[in-house]
Amino acid sequence: MMRDGHRTKERITRSALKLFVEKGITEATVRDISQAAGVAEGTLYRHFASKEDLAWELFAGNFMAFARELEELARGEETFQARLAAMVGRFCEFFDRDPLLFSYLLLAQHAQLHKVTEDMANPVTVVRELVAQGMAKGEVPPADPEVAAAMVLGVVLQVAVFKIYGRVRQDLAALAPELTAACFRVLQVRG
Repeated sequence: MMRDGHRTKERITRSALKLFVEKGITEATVRDISQAAGVAEGTLYRHFASKEDLAWELFAGNFMAFARELEELARGEETFQARLAAMVGRFCEFFDRDPLLFSYLLLAQHAQLHKVTEDMANPVTVVRELVAQGMAKGEVPPADPEVAAAMVLGVVLQVAVFKIYGRVRQDLAALAPELTAACFRVLQVRG
């Protein structure tokens, strides 16, 4: 009977993801990951050169894929308000679908962010560009696009943190209209 390397790799990545979020990349060991995945340490090394490579692969691929998804959403909408609403909705749906991956990519503060280069698609840049374009078109009052994007992301991400800690009970997707309205208020845009 042949082994399914794809399933093994998926078990390793999901186990690593959980440990990276819970313990941090530095504190999670290869032994921890291997034990959680139910594989030998050597098996992990057949799929990844190192724990750091595993952490980066998990981060970079998913971070860029989510950014491309947001860019695609923006292209499908006519106005700044519709683009922002679609993006906020997608952030919320992503959290509801996979809170662990969402946490790893957008909430956990770890060493992967310093590896993100300007030419890499990433969700933060997508939101910043949306805000900057809205400002350039007069749809958003002038401000520092970096600060404005940080405030928009803060509205969504802080609610996700409260959801993780059980302080918010609803699914984030159900809160998307309310979060979008809050983002409009932060940016001083009429909804």
